[in-house]
Amino acid sequence: MKVYRFLTGKDDAAFCHRVTEALNRGWQLYGPPTLTFNARNGDVTCGQAITKDIESKKYDPEMDLSKF
Repeated sequence: MKVYRFLTGKDDAAFCHRVTEALNRGWQLYGPPTLTFNARNGDVTCGQAITKDIESKKYDPEMDLSKF
């Protein structure tokens, strides 16, 4: 089974650490990151899609994908 997640957050070190943790847990980047600018508060928000192949599991919509 292949699982998909989309990580989002403020463009800061904490977001980079979340992506780095996912990569070290076997997730792979899927496509380029996305960025958007919030003119009201001056923040940049990042998004990064990630995927992971999980063997011997069947997909269930109740799964907590962050646990893989």
